Amino acid sequence: MRDHPENSSHSEVWTGRATNRMQWLLALVGAACMALGIELAVDSAWNSGVAPLVMSVVGCIAAGLLVLFGTLAFVHVAVRVDHECLEVRCGHIGLPRRRIPLAHVVGAEFAPHVTPRHWGGWGYRWRPEKGTAVVVRRGEGVVLRLWDGHTFTITIDNAEAAVHVIRDRLHPSASGRV
Repeated sequence: MRDHPENSSHSEVWTGRATNRMQWLLALVGAACMALGIELAVDSAWNSGVAPLVMSVVGCIAAGLLVLFGTLAFVHVAVRVDHECLEVRCGHIGLPRRRIPLAHVVGAEFAPHVTPRHWGGWGYRWRPEKGTAVVVRRGEGVVLRLWDGHTFTITIDNAEAAVHVIRDRLHPSASGRV
């Protein structure tokens, strides 16, 4: 038997992404901190003892790694919606990652203005009064209302299309419920 035309549109996978090029500047700051730590370790004219030198080297390298990897993890976000779930992947290695089954989604709304300032910065954020969010830049986003009362917000390009795709995939499962 063949699928009905209305069901065949749900077999497709929708993908979207958002990028923040400004975070590359922060990544450069992290790389500079690491370079400073390496420079101190290799070519130091430090005369006041080994302990302050070790603390400076370790501090610079640790701060550099934290800033570098923390910013590279949120340079971009990729969203994938298929017939059973929505998957969010951050950064170049896809971590952090969140997979939300569409059976757990009650609704999806378009948010025209999502800003890092409202969420406390870039990254994977949680605020008790707002829910959870992945914010990589300011602009449009998708707000998912989950069955447990929580919300999940994602900044993404073409968020209106994502909302339409998610809503279309929610309706068949909602009509089957009693």
